[in-house]
Amino acid sequence: MQKTPAECETMADVRAEIDRLDRALMTLFAERWGYIDRAAEIKRPLKLKADVPARVAEVRENARRNAIELGLQPSFYEHLWTQLIDHAIAHERKLLGEDLQ
Repeated sequence: MQKTPAECETMADVRAEIDRLDRALMTLFAERWGYIDRAAEIKRPLKLKADVPARVAEVRENARRNAIELGLQPSFYEHLWTQLIDHAIAHERKLLGEDLQ
């Protein structure tokens, strides 16, 4: 049974909820990755590049704004999202054959 932080009475409770959330985050990352693959499929016939600087800036700013709205440290989450973006671009480059050029 899911508990809020305030409902956790033991470290075991806290750890169980963190593990539950980590699994949920991984599920969301896996879903996000499906969209990265699809983006490459759509970009290929359009001859679009993996790296679209305007979109990268937009996603980074979204991460920063969302962090602020949720009371999180914006610089940390912008950095985290930058790593996600860089990893996705590298993956798209492989799928698009850009890393062979």
